[in-house]
Amino acid sequence: MTETYTGPILEIDNLSISFFTRLREIPAVMDFSATIMPGDSLGLVGESGCGKSTVALGVMQDLGVNGRIVGGSIRFKGEELTTMSPDRLRALRGREIAMIYQEPMASLNPAMTVGAQLIEVPMIHEGISKGDAYARALETVADVKLPDPKRILKAYPHQLSGGQQQRIVIAMALMSKPSLLILDEPTTALDVTVEAAVVQLVRDLGRKYGTSMLFISHNLGLVLDTCDRINVMYSGEAVERGSIADVFDDMQHPYTQALFRAIPLPGASKTTRPLKAIPGNFPLPDARPKGCNFGPRCDYFEAGRCDAGPIPMQRITGDDRHLTRCIKFNAIDWNAPVTKAIETAPTAPGKVILRMEDLKKYYDTRGNTAFGGVSQVVKANESLTFDAREAETLAIVGESGCGKSTFAKVLMGLETATSGNITLDEKSISDVPIENRTTQTVADIQMVFQNPFDTLNPSMTVGRQIIRALEVFRIGKSDGERRRRMLDLLDLVKLPRTFADRMPRQLSGGQKQRVGIARAFAGDARIVVADEPVSALDVSVQAAVADLLMDIQARQNTTLLFISHDLSIVRYLADRVLVMYLGHVVELGTTEQVFSPPYHPYTEALLSAVPIADTRVTKRRIVLKGEIPSAMNPPPGCPFQTRCPRKHQVAGDLCERELPPMRTLSDGLQIKCHLPDEEFAAMEPVIQMAGNSVA
Repeated sequence: MTETYTGPILEIDNLSISFFTRLREIPAVMDFSATIMPGDSLGLVGESGCGKSTVALGVMQDLGVNGRIVGGSIRFKGEELTTMSPDRLRALRGREIAMIYQEPMASLNPAMTVGAQLIEVPMIHEGISKGDAYARALETVADVKLPDPKRILKAYPHQLSGGQQQRIVIAMALMSKPSLLILDEPTTALDVTVEAAVVQLVRDLGRKYGTSMLFISHNLGLVLDTCDRINVMYSGEAVERGSIADVFDDMQHPYTQALFRAIPLPGASKTTRPLKAIPGNFPLPDARPKGCNFGPRCDYFEAGRCDAGPIPMQRITGDDRHLTRCIKFNAIDWNAPVTKAIETAPTAPGKVILRMEDLKKYYDTRGNTAFGGVSQVVKANESLTFDAREAETLAIVGESGCGKSTFAKVLMGLETATSGNITLDEKSISDVPIENRTTQTVADIQMVFQNPFDTLNPSMTVGRQIIRALEVFRIGKSDGERRRRMLDLLDLVKLPRTFADRMPRQLSGGQKQRVGIARAFAGDARIVVADEPVSALDVSVQAAVADLLMDIQARQNTTLLFISHDLSIVRYLADRVLVMYLGHVVELGTTEQVFSPPYHPYTEALLSAVPIADTRVTKRRIVLKGEIPSAMNPPPGCPFQTRCPRKHQVAGDLCERELPPMRTLSDGLQIKCHLPDEEFAAMEPVIQMAGNSVA
């Protein structure tokens, strides 16, 4: 890496990339420009399919056999990449330009130890000795904050957690101290606490090594936390670019404004300030509209002007580095209130219909005794106690492995409880597997899954899949009656009735999730378990699906158990919040209580880790150290004591010796913690906005 280089690290000028099929050329990126200076970080944001990853692959010159750069230039430290020889490209990739992908296991060889994979990077690119490469690997693994680097280097990828795997991939990318690091959604598959640690790590290492970064993400909060500048893309084009302050505080393109209105920022509320979903659908690459690509979905569209012809990027008056691809930006009132912000009365929760008492779920993992294996117990759920009311949204939050999905399986009857009790309308269902439940009970408790792509039969039409659910629930006396009910369900989830004859492959991700919701409500479900129902969707679609769930709940008085790791959407949707850690409920209260001090120390850390796309917000940084302990071998005493940043505030070794009791604080807030009352009373808000406490 040439430390004295002072020019732009990366210059992309009017880049156009197309993919070629036997029938036609499909433009994927058009007229894209960006500049990254030494040590700078550029965020690239936009919906799936907008061309973010294609830009990154263009920089890496890795577009495959069908992809081709058809216009413009890409210069790295002044060298033109598009005409560079294969030998010179090989010399740059991995050493000067490195890329980190979304799924860490896609970058790791499962048959090689971590150490072998790390040391081969500088040996291949720099020709250094194996001993020197090993010393650098130890140093780099320590830099990415992994414990016991020597042990880590001896491990295989499958022996590491997802967060540890991603840190190893980052270490691999940094082994040759590259000048440019491209990160393509590097934290999407990680828990929010691990995500916060990785983002902090990337930021710190960027400063340490002087590395410039191209950070691709759909999460505006992460971009705010990580980047100096931002480039917003829509349908293959950059529609706005500038500094973080320019774009976040003085946005000048309707799509940028629409993105911010679709995400739950502080102050958003399902009753007083609802999210505003972006109308319409993202255009297909081969069916873009004339003129402005965003025109058909834009609140400010003007026929004859916005669709008259191609729209170039235009400079914002007074700032030559802030540009927008909108010809009406000077005529738009960017500070006008959201038109959808109509206050609605909140639905009052009714009677308790679901109660869980001291629920435990253990799994017995029996080893092969012929080879010395031993029987071990996985304690997935420990003493879960809570209730849920009619028309209430109860959010269940926590990191992967905390037991959220296990409890959902027990509730659904896919697993039976080890001990404890679950009652639905005062009738016990905890030890009744789904095959022995009545049709009515199965219809009463339904589930909306995280990934809409995996929950629909690809060989069956949308209408037939919903009708099949109606047949299972014995709803309708004839085929005609069931078809009418199916069409009513499509109306309920706001899909055109013509979608009844479509196949799942013809639907977008958001449309598939709506079909999943329609199927869940086919039997007039009274309780719907929504397991991360919006995490696989673009932010613009998340708002529509979240508001759809709220609308159906208000009309049908459904109880919604909303499982999520995204505390921003939880704060927007939930009436009460249950926080889980290693199988235990550690905090339970109303949304206002859980998002305001006093907190359980784990909740405090979760709130600190939430990326918030608002420059007015300041947060206390609480980065948890260490991994979640194994449910097969939980720590003694408090389950959180191995990672708790407040353990020193408890006298003696109480946290290591005794499981805390569930304490009831003010107004019914429940917290399972040994902290003394005076420490709870002294807690300050984690999140603040312009001098006022937010959470």
